[in-house]
Amino acid sequence: MIQEYTAEHLFQGPIADEYDMLRQICPAAAEMSHRVGEFIGGWMRTYPYTHLNLLEIGCGTGITTAHLLAYRDRIEIVSVDNAPAMLAQARQNLAEALNSGHLHLIENDALSYLQSIPDSSFDIVASAYALHNFLDGYRSRVLEEVLRVLKPGGLFINGDRYAVDDAREHLKNTQEEVKGYFQVFLKMNRPDLLEQWIVHLFSDESEDHIMRLQLALDIMAKIGFRDIDLNFREGTNALVSAVKP
Repeated sequence: MIQEYTAEHLFQGPIADEYDMLRQICPAAAEMSHRVGEFIGGWMRTYPYTHLNLLEIGCGTGITTAHLLAYRDRIEIVSVDNAPAMLAQARQNLAEALNSGHLHLIENDALSYLQSIPDSSFDIVASAYALHNFLDGYRSRVLEEVLRVLKPGGLFINGDRYAVDDAREHLKNTQEEVKGYFQVFLKMNRPDLLEQWIVHLFSDESEDHIMRLQLALDIMAKIGFRDIDLNFREGTNALVSAVKP
């Protein structure tokens, strides 16, 4: 039995080695990485400090990290991920930023790393398509720690897979997603990757993982986040922001 506060290792083997296939089966995910970076750029104009510390939860292969690095003159980035295969790709993709000292990659699970950080350490905590992979209990603990490590007035921004609250509409979206998997991977003659992504989708849709939008916003409010906003929504892809009071 999986413990609800346990960090899982969902990205290993073929799905990790060729994770950039996500760009083809879900173009909206790559676009969301851009939206996360763009939102931070706009938010910084209203934030009173000039040099900021940013924590990224789940860097993966560095797709979102690359957009965050557009602000490297103002932001020092720490990015944490617990998948060695993904981090190996991120180190290659982001070698210049690593060598310059603007980026630090940490191999650890999100909750363990957050628990090791002092209160009010970061101005921004950002993530894209990581939190929906967490078990419910683990995700809530991560959010509690995110609030703790943010500075007062600091930003939490998450571009992610948020299930549609209407069950029928969500089912329709999921069915269309599966059709897209078949179209992409069978055309490429990659049934191995088709299998991996469908198995992963079953994990996303399981009751102990699925992140329903309204419930997720309610949990954030209960934890203590304020100014919780839904900034973008298209199907299951949503951009959610909040601040620490």
